[in-house]
Amino acid sequence: MAAQELEAVLSGQGYPVPAGGGCDWGPPEPREPARLRRNTCYVVLAVLFNEKSEVLMVQEAKRECYGAWYLPAGRMEPGETIVQAMRREVAEETGLQCQPRTLLAVEERGPGWIRFVFLAEPTGGALKTLQHADAESLQARWWDRESPSLSLRAADILPLVELASQYRASPRHPPGLPAELPCAFLCQRLLLACVGARDTLWVLLGTAGAPHLPLAVSSVAPSGLRRSLLLAVLELARRCLPPAQATIHVRGLLGLQHLGKEPGQSDGVCLNVVATVGEPSQRPWEAPPALQSTAFTWWKVEDGALRSKALCRLSAASFIPIQS
Repeated sequence: MAAQELEAVLSGQGYPVPAGGGCDWGPPEPREPARLRRNTCYVVLAVLFNEKSEVLMVQEAKRECYGAWYLPAGRMEPGETIVQAMRREVAEETGLQCQPRTLLAVEERGPGWIRFVFLAEPTGGALKTLQHADAESLQARWWDRESPSLSLRAADILPLVELASQYRASPRHPPGLPAELPCAFLCQRLLLACVGARDTLWVLLGTAGAPHLPLAVSSVAPSGLRRSLLLAVLELARRCLPPAQATIHVRGLLGLQHLGKEPGQSDGVCLNVVATVGEPSQRPWEAPPALQSTAFTWWKVEDGALRSKALCRLSAASFIPIQS
């Protein structure tokens, strides 16, 4: 089971989350499921380029930022998948149809706000003009990023445009889209790896039930809205490895899981987070650090192909960035 889960997560396919929200770390039961527009907000954003490497921009129609320019973006609606929401927002705001190329990054401010950033490609449609202005946007245009700057709604999109440009030139991680798997809660599945001498690899497993990659659940109660999602996986890791014993480095995401087609029942997201034990410059471990909780154990990955796949991803730092 653990080998199947590791293979699926490394491949970006995801792996089913227990229907009852069983976890190795998180708020006490009963846990409140994630409910879009009630206790959590998901935002989609897309970066698109044309053949001239110009980036697609939209002019805002909202009163609070009327006339300013931004990347096509907006809040997800109940019943949508993440990709469906992204394509809808691009079509409504720019007039263009698009095809996602990859999930580019995930930004989060706790359960109350998560933004999914995509690199996408235009596939048809007609660029929206002022004659077709509506409540979604005034117009759309291609921006060469060299002519006089547009009046931006916020500068937070500039690093995302640069990240997308870099990915087009040299992909940092394999193309990947959200896996359509149901999840009722906001979860973080932790792949915590310890790399040893002679390419030995140990992976942390939870021992409750069948051996599995540990799962942390984040609270969606109002008091937890500003609490970073990554704190949950760090607290889980520290439960078995205190900071004085080993340093934990969160490296990024191998992917994420969401379905959303059953509003109120599958609004949750599972982030598949990868982290490593120790400093990158540290000599390889001869044995993994001792654990202080019997709820976890180290699994030595013996399968050569699976171990090589994991070590390759780790050495190349081939992960989707997550920004808190």
